[in-house]
Amino acid sequence: MSVIADEAILQQTMGDHAPVAVEEYEYEGLPPNFTLAENMAAGAFAGIAEHTLMYPFDLLKTRLQVINPSPNGLYTGVSNALSTISKAEGVGSLWRGISSVALGAGPAHAVYFATYEAVKQAMGGNMGNEHHPLAAATSGACATIASDALMNPFDVIKQRMQVHGSVYRSIAQCTRTVYRNEGLAAFYVSYPTTLCMTVPFTALQFTAYESLSKVINPGKGYDPITHCTSGALAGAFAAGLTTPLDVIKTLLQTRGTARDVEIRSAKGLFRAAAIIKQQHGYAGFFRGLRPRIITTMPSTAICWSSYEMAKAYFIRHQDD
Repeated sequence: MSVIADEAILQQTMGDHAPVAVEEYEYEGLPPNFTLAENMAAGAFAGIAEHTLMYPFDLLKTRLQVINPSPNGLYTGVSNALSTISKAEGVGSLWRGISSVALGAGPAHAVYFATYEAVKQAMGGNMGNEHHPLAAATSGACATIASDALMNPFDVIKQRMQVHGSVYRSIAQCTRTVYRNEGLAAFYVSYPTTLCMTVPFTALQFTAYESLSKVINPGKGYDPITHCTSGALAGAFAAGLTTPLDVIKTLLQTRGTARDVEIRSAKGLFRAAAIIKQQHGYAGFFRGLRPRIITTMPSTAICWSSYEMAKAYFIRHQDD
């Protein structure tokens, strides 16, 4: 199903009917007058919706991935972590650090989806009904490189506030303490590792999403069920394959709260990976796999559904 940008007009000149070319654009491709501000607003809406709704599960994932936590921070699984945290720390603790995400997710996702649409369009990813895996993967990679540069410091603050026994009660307190004790580099120490995880994650996710959307909804019209289903399946696929890198990222971002001297001094992807392998074997790289997939599936479903809904709203608003 396509949206007609300019309706066909038949003009009669001296008895002859001359058809005027009809310019069409598919819903999946943005119309020519779709502004950057509207695209960024759609992305910001999607990011805030995704992160706020799924935040408690993200906290559980972080707790389960922490290497050598305090004795009271040991959990046997997702349900055990949920019940233990709720009883010992209160239900409200499941949202500890959410303000950091709320501040960072909007701008980061605005840049994320604006970059995605621009690169996909430039690489011909909106042309025809064919699959364009290279355009999808490249647009996803470019989008995450740009957005993670904004989001990484907020992610560090979030995870410092999520770990068991965190002494931080506000974003400002956490930011000041981390900066004073570890310097500005602490907010970006995990950035290379984050990119090593998010670039393949987003490339896999975008490729899977674009392909699934074309298979499920070949008409390419706005269909909430298609966007939700494709987003969930694409997210699960990408999350499962990139879990080892997420575990490494978590170690680097929470190293300042660790009791283990070796972990506290860890620098870089390879050193963090060596510590995980030494202490927990290869199984250590899949700590938190289940909550990561459980978190990612609804997160990417919400994110894509919210983005496509906002995009459809702006397109309809322009047509009115």
